[in-house]
Amino acid sequence: MAEIKFENVIKRFRDVSIIEDLTIVINDGEFFTFVGPSGCGKSTILNIIAGLEPVTDGKIYFDDTLVNDLSPRDRDVAMVFQSYALYPHMSVYENIAFPLRMKKVQQKTIDEEVKRIASLLGLGDMLQRKPKELSGGQRQRVALGRALIRKPEVFLMDEPLSNLDARLRIEMRAELKKLHHELKITTVYVTHDQAEAMSLSERIAVIYQGRIQQCGTPLEVYTKPANIFVGGFIGSPPMNFIKGTVKSLEPLQIDCNGITLSTIIFSRPPLLKGDEGGLIIGIRPEDIVVSERKPEGKVKVFISLVEPAGSFNWVDVIWNDIEMKCTARAGSDLREGKEAFVDFPEDKVIVFDEKSGKRLFPD
Repeated sequence: MAEIKFENVIKRFRDVSIIEDLTIVINDGEFFTFVGPSGCGKSTILNIIAGLEPVTDGKIYFDDTLVNDLSPRDRDVAMVFQSYALYPHMSVYENIAFPLRMKKVQQKTIDEEVKRIASLLGLGDMLQRKPKELSGGQRQRVALGRALIRKPEVFLMDEPLSNLDARLRIEMRAELKKLHHELKITTVYVTHDQAEAMSLSERIAVIYQGRIQQCGTPLEVYTKPANIFVGGFIGSPPMNFIKGTVKSLEPLQIDCNGITLSTIIFSRPPLLKGDEGGLIIGIRPEDIVVSERKPEGKVKVFISLVEPAGSFNWVDVIWNDIEMKCTARAGSDLREGKEAFVDFPEDKVIVFDEKSGKRLFPD
């Protein structure tokens, strides 16, 4: 296993900047994910780690070894692609065995290792099949087996589950997580699917326009997004954003679409100045509950859409000309165009600076 360290890494293609000043440490044995929208540079980072792309500037270390000038072969990494990249004319056995055959490993050892990996991945009774005879999930397991049999220092995965249907993706997430717990190989994963990143990773780095916006555990990134981009990208459906203004500093009061957020909710009030510009109040849809009843303190809204989601409903509402997404219990009598009431939990709000986009509260 290996620790991967980036020091001020820059990658440009001609005059186009893809990665800007990437400085980060991926711990030995960690499952680490780069997540972000298409075109943000995350796959380029994988290619740089693998040695398929040179850096424009900066340094990359595996443990204490500088690898900038090492070839892909000398870096001891294994990569799993979105497209599986299996050899169609070879059996499952031969696909998995291929890296060892290239190393001219003895047949007895190859046989033992292939059977061990096949057993680990639930492929033991499929070794003589060809890729065309397998399902998408089985092909992905073969691609994983071919990478694992090399016993690499670093395991790289470039959106390996994106070609699978929803149910298979969930099943394969669980398989990957169990596999990592057993093998503890340093794993760098790339995806645009934030739910996948949250469920698999020990830490995630949210990338946008070639820069890390935030790096931390899934819980840290979800509960304390560093900026408006992270708050909107992490979470499905995305966070609601509402414009706010400072009403007073002593005591601290913030106007949020006609209701007042007071200093009571802030364990440590945001550092605000008297000349503060606009604020953005963020709150997640799952934290806002809609009902037909009007208990004291609830806010009146009008329902624009109800989306059943099994055990609950997603509900789109209009609140003083602001659109928000909320939740409601399954079976509730909520109808489009009717009025309803939302419980706006002030202790769940996140306050951002409108100009910089940075989180002000919680700190």
